[in-house]
Amino acid sequence: MGVDEGILDDVARLTAADPAGMLLHVASSARQVRESAVLAQESAVGSLADDGRPRAVLVAGAGSSAAIGAALAAVAGPECPVPMISSSGFGLPGWVGVTDAVIAVSGSGRSAQTLSALEEADRRGCRVVAVGAPDSPLAHLADRSRAPFVAVAADGRPTRASFWALLIPALVAVRSLRIIPPAIGGDAAIEAAAARLEDLALRCRPTSETFVSPAKVLALELAGALPLLWGTTLLTAAAAGRGADQLAANAGYPALLGALPDAAHVQAGILDGAFGIRAAAGTPEDLDDFFRDRVDQAESVRLRLVLLRDPAEEHPTVTRQAEAVIAAAAERGVAVTELSAQGPSRLERLASLVGLFDYASVYLGLVLGLDPTPVAAARDLASAEHPVI
Repeated sequence: MGVDEGILDDVARLTAADPAGMLLHVASSARQVRESAVLAQESAVGSLADDGRPRAVLVAGAGSSAAIGAALAAVAGPECPVPMISSSGFGLPGWVGVTDAVIAVSGSGRSAQTLSALEEADRRGCRVVAVGAPDSPLAHLADRSRAPFVAVAADGRPTRASFWALLIPALVAVRSLRIIPPAIGGDAAIEAAAARLEDLALRCRPTSETFVSPAKVLALELAGALPLLWGTTLLTAAAAGRGADQLAANAGYPALLGALPDAAHVQAGILDGAFGIRAAAGTPEDLDDFFRDRVDQAESVRLRLVLLRDPAEEHPTVTRQAEAVIAAAAERGVAVTELSAQGPSRLERLASLVGLFDYASVYLGLVLGLDPTPVAAARDLASAEHPVI
């Protein structure tokens, strides 16, 4: 695997290697937060509260928009008084009915799954709000359903770079339902998230030297390794999922996902597998040629455990388990990267991790010699009429 570390400290080369400006799109995150908050407040989402608290909230989104539901549930937290559930399929689960609220999210406004969910929600009499591209099928369907619609202009961004433009209107909609307090989804929390993203944009800008840019450092740590992303809370697990999506889309790079405490039981064997301790020890002499070839190939790709932590909300048992995982990885020669969520509010802490991975995934693509914007395989696999990337 060719890794061109020198490109990270050469602004001219970075600019030339990123012709569509994915780094600039990522740098727009703080502006997305502020602009979409205003757009949501100017829409009619406040009318969702007219019928009181819903029985449940379902967030319908596919492709890159599917991450919105997990992020929203993570920000709302375990004390949220109603279930908040994500759905990326066609239509709605059978239990969804007139007492429930549905938030339909599609950056392109053309996702077939999200359109079918919105249409079914209208048929069942659910309270509905839609978030997506203006003058799109989603916008027209929302208008036909007399549902509040928050128009989010992409400004040339791919949907995966519009995470905040889609999440904040969904958060404002949930806030209007009075199921999360202002401390979690209020204007102050939203502004704090925007400020955190601004700080990341400053520290991770292309002109920052590699050794002072956390995103460039993370990109180099991941390059040539197989990342194992483990979260320690609901929030960090959501950030890990978003991070894995961005690594795949922006860098064409795979990552394994897990969350403590379950990951310590169901994925612990990875540390002792072909990319963990066995890769460090070399190929056992008694393996036959079939397996030897494959282990030899794996020796150049070592596991790296990336532990996403949230000390503000980690359960004490999970904290002890995380420390045990770090020790176990060290014993096996597996490199570990610890990333701690920063900020007093959940939304800000989510921003600190999501923003970091957004930048790191772009820089990783660049050091591997990839243009981070186009995803040719996605175009080959997705219907041209319903792009969701």
